[in-house]
Amino acid sequence: MSAIPARAPETYTGPTRRINTRLASYNDDDYFGHQPTGRDDLPDPTTLVENLARSVLEIISGARDLDQIARWLSDDVYRHLAKRVQIAVRARSATGAPPVRPTFTLGRTIITEPSDGVVEAVVLIHGRARTRSVAFRLEGLDHRWRATAVHVL
Repeated sequence: MSAIPARAPETYTGPTRRINTRLASYNDDDYFGHQPTGRDDLPDPTTLVENLARSVLEIISGARDLDQIARWLSDDVYRHLAKRVQIAVRARSATGAPPVRPTFTLGRTIITEPSDGVVEAVVLIHGRARTRSVAFRLEGLDHRWRATAVHVL
């Protein structure tokens, strides 16, 4: 039989302090919330901004479902767009107009970066009757862009 290896003697380092973890204060968001991401770890936002602008107009016109872009929106923006969609649905039902896919062309896209991991953008959209703009604020969260503000003007 082999001998049992001897354990190294434990050294006493002084009195130990016990921490009551039930009373310890910590912020859940530090561990489980969205983690900000710097600009170097994020892709170019131009394509995303243009696709989101196109999608937002199609959602408001009733040709696309809001859930299709939910992963790129913050909760507040999702609720705001959901209210706007409901208003558009009521307006169409009052006039009896069916949902129609809008025809438009994308114009100029302007992108600025006020701070690291934050992008503010405007996309001009030229329709038959008028030109509109869609403004965005994107923030880098969890290594991808999320729209934290969307305004259709």
